Amino acid sequence: MIDLSKKHDSKVLRFSITVLSAFIGGLVFSMIHTPIPWLLGPMAAVLIGSKFGKFQYYWPSYIRDTGLIIVGYSIGLSFTKEALLQIMAKLPSMLLMTVLLVCFCAGIAFVVSKLTGVDYPTVLTGSIPGGLSQMIIFAEEMKGIDITTVTFLQVARLIMIIFFVPFLILGPFFNHPPTHTALDLAEKTVQDTVPLFPNIILFTLICVVCAFLAKKLKFPTPFILGPILGTAVATISGLQGPALTTPILDVSQFMIGGYIGLLLKPEKLEHKAKIITLALLSGLLMIVGSTGLGLLLVHFYDITPSTSLLSLAPGGMDQMAILAHEVHADLSMVTGYQLFRLFFIYFAIPPLLRLFFKARNRKSRNAA
Repeated sequence: MIDLSKKHDSKVLRFSITVLSAFIGGLVFSMIHTPIPWLLGPMAAVLIGSKFGKFQYYWPSYIRDTGLIIVGYSIGLSFTKEALLQIMAKLPSMLLMTVLLVCFCAGIAFVVSKLTGVDYPTVLTGSIPGGLSQMIIFAEEMKGIDITTVTFLQVARLIMIIFFVPFLILGPFFNHPPTHTALDLAEKTVQDTVPLFPNIILFTLICVVCAFLAKKLKFPTPFILGPILGTAVATISGLQGPALTTPILDVSQFMIGGYIGLLLKPEKLEHKAKIITLALLSGLLMIVGSTGLGLLLVHFYDITPSTSLLSLAPGGMDQMAILAHEVHADLSMVTGYQLFRLFFIYFAIPPLLRLFFKARNRKSRNAA
């Protein structure tokens, strides 16, 4: 018979060690002044500690989900009526840029597949940007796709982008001084003067209910998307939520970073050197491609380079939003582009891939 108390104590000990490692990572990254230290630091520390330490690390998913809800609320505050109208006016460019980015990633997958010998459907599924959970579920449904390789490619791409994009954004080419319009300053002043209590209690209730409702409706990344939509609707309706302080946002990054650090399981991979090389190469090319598309976006719209790059970066919406906070980019624009791509990948990509793979298999059978 299993002793449940011992099992609980073991989890508490493992989680305590993981939290300590993550906290040390955050402190070190803060001391050396890296971008978003409380996301990158815990992520790096937990990743290294879990692979080389003697203890089995543990990070409950509800801790990550809580961090996502906090980030989702902060993002939702940026969705005013004016911001929504601005996003709707850019829907054609969102569609164009999303299609171009997905096509670019499909081209990268083809080249990488030829160079490494890994079958194209596996590499393509692992290269679709910003659809980690959806692509893993899709890989499970399709025969002949290596799920472990797909998972590693998606997670490695995400982690590589989280590490590289902040340094690119804070470099001399993209790090332009933020420009604030009178409207921006007025909105920020209103949010800063809204009392924390009791307003935050109402918005907490809205965010939690919307998060679980989004999960029940099987939305992509429900614990960030639900609070974004709930807070946005409340804000547009006239409710005013208080802006979160930097320490609270740091805590939310900490909650997310520790969880991401445990996602990579390189020990389960076959042909590790080949797959790691593949992941690094495709991730680097995706960053180059999204940077090029970002510069194209700057040419057509009056937005800062940091806003354009974060809008198109093929990473997670929560990480890009956190970074947009740090560099004072247009948060509603970044989130609008990232949300559009998320829904496009969620609803349009799986059926298109199924049609493509069926046609490809049919052609292969006829050739044989």
